Amino acid sequence: MMLKNSKHFSDAKKVIPSGVNSPVRLFDPYPFFAKKSNGAYIWDEEDRKYVDFCNGYGALLLGHRRKEIIQAVSKQLTKGTLFCTPTSLETELSKLIIGNFPSIDKVRLMNTGGEATMTAIRLARGFTKKKKIIKFEGCYHGAHDSVLVKAGSGSAHQGISVSDGGLDEVSKNTLVVQYNNAEDLEKTIKKNNDVAGVIIEPILANMGLILPEKNFLSDVRKITKENNVPLIFDEVVTGFRVSTGGAQKHFGIKPDITTLAKALSNGFTISAVGGKKEIMDLLSPGGKVYQASTFAGNPIAVSAAISSIKTINKLKNKLYSKLEKYNLRFTRALDDIATDLKISHQINSAASMFQIFFTNKPVVDYESSVNADAKKFKKMFNMLLKNGVFIAPSQFEVVFLSDAHSQNDLNKTLDAYQIALKSVKN
Repeated sequence: MMLKNSKHFSDAKKVIPSGVNSPVRLFDPYPFFAKKSNGAYIWDEEDRKYVDFCNGYGALLLGHRRKEIIQAVSKQLTKGTLFCTPTSLETELSKLIIGNFPSIDKVRLMNTGGEATMTAIRLARGFTKKKKIIKFEGCYHGAHDSVLVKAGSGSAHQGISVSDGGLDEVSKNTLVVQYNNAEDLEKTIKKNNDVAGVIIEPILANMGLILPEKNFLSDVRKITKENNVPLIFDEVVTGFRVSTGGAQKHFGIKPDITTLAKALSNGFTISAVGGKKEIMDLLSPGGKVYQASTFAGNPIAVSAAISSIKTINKLKNKLYSKLEKYNLRFTRALDDIATDLKISHQINSAASMFQIFFTNKPVVDYESSVNADAKKFKKMFNMLLKNGVFIAPSQFEVVFLSDAHSQNDLNKTLDAYQIALKSVKN
């Protein structure tokens, strides 16, 4: 007898905190439990089929179970899964990353986006011999103490921890400034002579989708250069998704340090930190900035990443233009539906990503994002799921297209959105 998702969730709660292994996976009344996936689709334990627009929160640029990647991983599985000694595969992958990102001279491979941003921040501090890090309100850089902060009170925007167990003495060394406000950044740097680095998502993908306003990123680069402050681009989401060279290639900005994950390996566990030679060479054992991991350079994940990048590079002239065209066509139609229904809304979109906000004001930063109607979004999400479309369950995530999505998938999804938006209006 087939178990229901509700029973799976009941069982999970007995042995897993809150029944999930990452907070965003939980939604009312309970999440569905995935059974399998292929291409643009995911099936739950009740054999319900969904068009997947969560896409591993952006990781699955090429879709589920991409043939080239599965073949590469299957081949490596016959040779071994973990060696804990260098492999030529790691060098090959590093060369591929460097070839796509002109700002990167050297790369250190690791496992998760959070690990990558933690290392990037440590590198910035090791390079400058300073303490404070500046982040932008609404940007998410993982669940470690230096960045798991929100804006506090006071002119310096001193960070305060958003988590029990977070250390105040760590959080106070993170300054939080407003996204799309270069003047705020400049003032904060001028007021603090011990800023070790600035970390930013060039396109916010963890506060819904929020785009940089014209000249904002170039102003950030100019300000950090003038003040000798290393600039970290957190491209965990945007790397390889926005272009082969990430958001930095799209906007023509060269950061000092870059973090990558997600679309780097199309669903396998790997991340990377790359940057200028003089910064990267500070990593141990050659330098004094310590970083280590048993699973770094895991041959399975590295094989997947090599295949992923090679596939992306092969398809790039068609891949990105196709996804951008699909996204533009879809969001225009979605905008028309919401407008016809007289629903106050904003749609932010870029490359193969979009999000709809239920508000009558442009969404350009943290404050305008959190002021959108999250209850309406939740109602829309539930109706989409009921009609066979899976997007991330939070207003503060993003809808991701993949190369596996067809025009028929988009048409079906648009029909589901129309039903969902009508339910929101009612």
